Amino acid sequence: MPDAQPPRLLDRVRHAARLRHMSHRTEEAYLGWVRRFVSFHGRRHPAEMGATEVVAFLSYLAVTRRVAAPTQNQALSALLFLYRTVLERPLEGLDAAVRAHAPRPIPVVLSRDEVRAVLARLAPRDRLVATLLYGGGLRLLEGLRLRVKDIDIDRRQVLVRQGKGARDRRCPFPVRLRQPLLEHLARVRRLHQRDQRSGVGVPLPEALGVKYPSASTEWEWYWLFPAQRVTVARHSARARKLFRHHLHETAVQRAVKQAARSAAIPKRVTSHTFRHSFATHLLEDGADIRTVQELLGHRDLKTTMIYTHVLECGPLGVTSPADRL
Repeated sequence: MPDAQPPRLLDRVRHAARLRHMSHRTEEAYLGWVRRFVSFHGRRHPAEMGATEVVAFLSYLAVTRRVAAPTQNQALSALLFLYRTVLERPLEGLDAAVRAHAPRPIPVVLSRDEVRAVLARLAPRDRLVATLLYGGGLRLLEGLRLRVKDIDIDRRQVLVRQGKGARDRRCPFPVRLRQPLLEHLARVRRLHQRDQRSGVGVPLPEALGVKYPSASTEWEWYWLFPAQRVTVARHSARARKLFRHHLHETAVQRAVKQAARSAAIPKRVTSHTFRHSFATHLLEDGADIRTVQELLGHRDLKTTMIYTHVLECGPLGVTSPADRL
C-alpha cells in the first residue's frame, strides 16, 4: 500500500534470516550484533556506514572488549549478513580489522569414575538426561529436543533430528537406560493424556503443524523431557494456543554443576563435558576416529582429532619418562 511504512531494519534482518531457514538462536544472535553495531556508532543507520565502521567495531571488540575469536567471528558473520543480504552492499577492506587470537583449548574430560560419581548425585530425570548425553555423545539441546518417536529402544538407537548444521544422525542408546526410560515414559504419558484433555500441544518444526494439524497433540511427537509449565502463544487478539515446550537447558546445567561440586571434582564440569568424555572414552576403547566423527556429527575430522590429545596414556600417546625411573 502507498501509505504503508517501510519495514524497520531489524524486521528486515529477521525476515531475511527466516527466509533462509536460519535457526532461532542464529537469528537472535545476528539481531543482537546489529543492535550493538548501531549503538557503537551513535545509532547511525548502517546504510550510512561501510567497511570503515565495521573494521572499527571489530577492532574494538578485539582490543578493548578482548572478546574470544569465535565471538568476533560471529559478529563479523552478522555484519556481513546485514550488508550483503539485507542491504545488498558488499564490503571490501575488512582485512584491516584487528582479529582476536583463536586459541585451541583442550576439552575437559571426566574419567569413568568421575562420570559415575556425577551421575549418582543427580535426580532421576536429570540423571536420565545426563546418561543420554554421555552414552550417545549428544549436545544438551539435542537431548532435550528429543521426541518420543526419536528413541528406538529395541534397535538401541537415538535419532537426532536437525542437530548442529541442520543435520540428522543416529547415536547409540545405552542399554542400561531401558528400564529407567520405560518408567520415565510412563510418567510422561500421563502428562500427555492430561494435556490432550486440556487442549495443550507441542510446537512442531517448520510447517509440519500445517501439514499435520493433529500432530501437535499426538504421543509420538510429544517431548521426551517436557517442561513443567505451559506457555500461551497468541495468534491474534482473540485466538490463542497452549503449548508445552521441552525442559529448559538451564535446569540440567544447574543440576550437573551442583552434582560435580558435591562429588568434589576439581574440574569445570558442564553438561557438554559428557559429550567430550563420550568421544575420549570411545577412542580409549579402540574405536575408529572416523566412527567417532560420525557419531558426534562433526563436518571436519580435525574437530574430532582434538580428543586424541586427552587420552589416558598422556598427551599424544607419550608416557612420562619419570614413570620409568
